[in-house]
Amino acid sequence: MSQHSATIEWSRGSQPFTDGRYSRAHRWSFDGGAVVAASSSPHVVREPFSVAANVDPEEAYVAALSSCHMLWFLSVAAGEGYCVDAYCDQAVGHMTRAADGRQWIDRVELYPSVVFSGARQPDAEALARLHHRAHASCFLANSVRTKITVHAR
Repeated sequence: MSQHSATIEWSRGSQPFTDGRYSRAHRWSFDGGAVVAASSSPHVVREPFSVAANVDPEEAYVAALSSCHMLWFLSVAAGEGYCVDAYCDQAVGHMTRAADGRQWIDRVELYPSVVFSGARQPDAEALARLHHRAHASCFLANSVRTKITVHAR
């Protein structure tokens, strides 16, 4: 099987630390060379200690689930002979409090809109089947306890 890695880097610099007034801005580096400016969510840690323009772990989690679903959807659609021209998802993750008081993203809703071309066009049933197969194949969806719902458009 494969391994996947990322390097997460943060440095305090000259900021105070023990009073909690330090920047949560950091960076994610990936083996292919991509570097992502990251931070805690301003919904969790107020600005200026969070950087709203940076990607936060919660957003990345939602994006990763959506991306995994999309990649499998494209693979499944191609395998069934459908030509996909465009795919857009406006995914939403919902943070809530568990019975034990801890916060977690209990559900992610995917709202994929897919544009097909060619003579072969999926009807509603075929589209639902494609999304179901993509969801069942997604490595990330198979790895989390978050409820993932696909609202195909």
